[in-house]
Parts: sequence; C-alpha cells; structure tokens
Amino acid sequence: MELGPTTPQPTAFYDGGLPPGGPRRDLPAKIMLERIEEAVDGRPRESFRMLRRIAYDDERYGEILVPADPAAFATDFASVPTLLTWLVPRTGAHLPAALVHDGLVGNQDYLASQEIERVEADLVFRRAMRDSGIPLIRRWLVWSAVSLGTIWSGSASWSGAQRLRYRVAAFGSLLVVAALGVIATLDLVDVVAWLPWMGADRGFLLELVGGLAGAVVVPLVLGLTWGRFAIAGAITGIALAVLLHVTALLLAVTGAYQLAERVARRTPLFGLVATGVVLAASVVLTLLLVGTADMG
Repeated sequence: MELGPTTPQPTAFYDGGLPPGGPRRDLPAKIMLERIEEAVDGRPRESFRMLRRIAYDDERYGEILVPADPAAFATDFASVPTLLTWLVPRTGAHLPAALVHDGLVGNQDYLASQEIERVEADLVFRRAMRDSGIPLIRRWLVWSAVSLGTIWSGSASWSGAQRLRYRVAAFGSLLVVAALGVIATLDLVDVVAWLPWMGADRGFLLELVGGLAGAVVVPLVLGLTWGRFAIAGAITGIALAVLLHVTALLLAVTGAYQLAERVARRTPLFGLVATGVVLAASVVLTLLLVGTADMG
C-alpha cells in the first residue's frame, strides 16, 4: 500500500539546478530538454538530454537529484511500447516522475543520500507519479508494468536462482492467463466447454459474466506465485485478461500497418497495386453485402 500522504504533493518536485550549484526548493521543477537523434542499427533513434536537473523529495529517501551529470544523461522518456501508448502515453503529467525513475534505473545517474536498488526505485516512481497527480489506477498499472522490467533485468542483490524464480513465476503465469483468455473466448462462442466457471449451455450473458469473474480470480491466485511482487502480479494478470482482446486487435492493426509501410517503402509500385486491389475488393464486398441484405 501507499505509505505517507495519499494526496498529491506537487511541491515534492522542485528545481534541481545545475552543477556546481545546488537545488532550489523555492523554484518549481523545470524540464528543459535538448533533442538528440542517433542512428541505431541503421535507423534513427530519438532521445533527449536534460539541460537542468529535477529534484524530488521522496518520503523515504529524501532529496533525489536527476541527473548527477547532465552532460552524460540521455532519456527516451517513459519506455512504453507503441501498442500501449493509448493507455500510458510517453509524455504527460507523469514525465517528471518518469525522468526521476530513468535516472534511478536506466542510467543510474542520480544523487541521493543512499543507493536505491531497482525494486525500491520502482516504488519511488509510484510515489512520484502520485505527487505528479496521476490517478490511482493508472499509476498502479504503470508501476506493475515497470515491475515486469525489474523482474526481467533483476536486481544487484538477487542471486541467479532468485532471478530465475521471479522470471518463471511472472512470465509463466502471464502465459497461463493469455492461454485461458483464448480458451474463454472459444468457450463463449460454444466452440469448447472447458472452463468450469463458464460452463456449457448457461446462456451467453451468464458465460460472459463467468468469464469476467475468472479473469479476476485466476490472476489473483497466480499473482501469489510472484512472491514480493504479488500485487504487481495480480494487477498485471487482471489487466492482461481484461484487455487481451483489445490488445490482440491493436496488435493485428499495428502489424498490418507496419507491413504496409515496409512494402510501400521497399517496392512503391507493388504497394500502390496492393492498395488498389484492397480498395476494389472492399467496394465489391460492400455492394454484395448490401445487395444480399435488400434481397432478404
């Protein structure tokens, strides 16, 4: 649970200044960025250099300054997959918190009274999002997603066995949730009848309600296998179960778009021909369906 104040504390962020100067509590945080574009594997990659520090007064670790060395620090903001930016945009009100977290984790370029390990840095991020005014559900969703990155990368204090255990528990349980989501969809349209909480011949509405209940209960149980990350496991599992179909649809649309862009870039003529065929087929199909409806 959240420790300390539960309402946003916007004054927890303030101007971090520039070395050799110190932070200024009497001034608000200033986000001053310089855009950098570098070629990575032959493709342009955008990042930003902070021209001024951000200071954050965390309720547990006290004052945190990011970055320690502005000249060596670069960020890509919140590292959110393109597929999920509809839920968590790369920038916005959470940007100061994301920059602090990037300094604590991605770049490890910060000044604080003590070293902050990765798991604790995620908690700092969650508190910083609270103080940025991010709503409760969204910040816990984002924290849970960030915890997945921590589980994958591991912490310096973990043994190899601990890292493997957390990985197997987290990604194994998410695979189970995804598989059950597919089965639940097939159960809903009466292709199979394998899930006891949905059953057979109960009617569409009852099966739908049963499926939604299972999408909450199953991830809650599987989340217990995540150990110290149990809350993140439950939240991530429920989010995956509830948003599975939306995510799959977005993945299909995104994949089709990226394929079309690649074809158009490499063979423009073929791209134009394929576009014409798709448009013509769509027109013909629409006319056939309208004609069939009129005849009925």
